[in-house]
Amino acid sequence: MNYKYFTCDVFTSERFGGNQLAVLPDARGLSTTQMQQVAREFNYSETTFVLPPEQGQTRRVRIFTPTREIPFAGHPNIGTAFVLAGSGELGALDDDLTVTFEEGAGLVTVSISPGTGGNYRCELLAPQGLTVQQTVRPDLAAAVLSLAPADICLDVHPPQVAGVGFPFLMVQLRTLESLAKARFDLNAMETLHDQGISPDILLYARCTGAVDLRARMFAPLDGVPEDPATGSANLALAALLSDRDPSATRDFKWRIAQGVEMGRPSILDVRTRKKDGIVEAAWIAGDCVMICEGMISVE
Repeated sequence: MNYKYFTCDVFTSERFGGNQLAVLPDARGLSTTQMQQVAREFNYSETTFVLPPEQGQTRRVRIFTPTREIPFAGHPNIGTAFVLAGSGELGALDDDLTVTFEEGAGLVTVSISPGTGGNYRCELLAPQGLTVQQTVRPDLAAAVLSLAPADICLDVHPPQVAGVGFPFLMVQLRTLESLAKARFDLNAMETLHDQGISPDILLYARCTGAVDLRARMFAPLDGVPEDPATGSANLALAALLSDRDPSATRDFKWRIAQGVEMGRPSILDVRTRKKDGIVEAAWIAGDCVMICEGMISVE
């Protein structure tokens, strides 16, 4: 059978920036094996398959990396909402619209706002609260990133696994120079994995100017050597930073740049709400650009 697909660049307003995504807006009839084959064929960090809802929500969405299905990710939800709006699957949009996707991690809500030139800006609400898991010794985190232990910053948190629907190892670096020279060590990542620690790593450094943070994300064991924009990881990072802030009640905002070292610059706008010492919610927003559409034959 032939299936319609769209590709878009997520977390960018410029073509050929941001994070690539393929979306099949009507994936009825495809088996799990076929979905994995299609995702491997596109070979983007993720491909999404849109299905009729099973729980009365807007759509059911399944997300695949080139190697496996995952329960939640940020840029696939932003991009899927954008594609459904831009292709007319959600009808005429003259005003803001909120859609809810049924996913492995739970219900994922995305707000869609019409912009100029037929474009849309989307904001995602994290489907789960912050979970904080294992810490990793700074020397081991440094080895995974081919850095020296002195490159690891411990001012706010140690290297730590955190997530809001999907776990990442969060590692703060002291300088942008350390961020630029980081390279993953596959053997060290496999050691993490064997210890039951997420080998998907978000490394970041603080900066000044137009953005608050610069980030990179390595997930080679998921078939993604480096990701140019990772919404789920940056959502978790914002929630973790909010949790560690001494303020009991406060709203936080960050503008995060990612993908710079890859030549695919991305901008992710993240905000959180903290009340009585608890991070109640985390949102991430960004722009998207439609790239192409076509048909893919699946047997």
